Amino acid sequence: MQGKAGKKRVIITENSKKIINRNIMKVVITSTGNSPDSLLDSRFGRCSYFVVFDTETKGTEYIPNSNIDSVEGAGIASAKLVASRGAEKVVSGEFGFKVKELFDSLGIQLIIVKERDKTIKDIITLIQK
Repeated sequence: MQGKAGKKRVIITENSKKIINRNIMKVVITSTGNSPDSLLDSRFGRCSYFVVFDTETKGTEYIPNSNIDSVEGAGIASAKLVASRGAEKVVSGEFGFKVKELFDSLGIQLIIVKERDKTIKDIITLIQK
């Protein structure tokens, strides 16, 4: 699927073996909690945590989402936070239209995972394949 600025969006299905190329440095994953066993949070702007995974060092950082209770603008504010962390790709269950446009303009690839039972550990394993 192509975004407005020509960036690819990858949609993950049950049969997926690999979701991201290895040449990336930082991937941000939306999470319901602050541990590897937490589930992927399907909501981008109002997720509980952002997990920043560095593919070079294999390090992870769990960042609480300060925008979770925002009345409006949570998606854009969260996108700016993610971009400030140097993300090259973002993994979530869904993204709003304004967020998609902003990420497209910044050259950040969006990866949509449809399976609701994926843990952060599962996604990181897929990233490393």
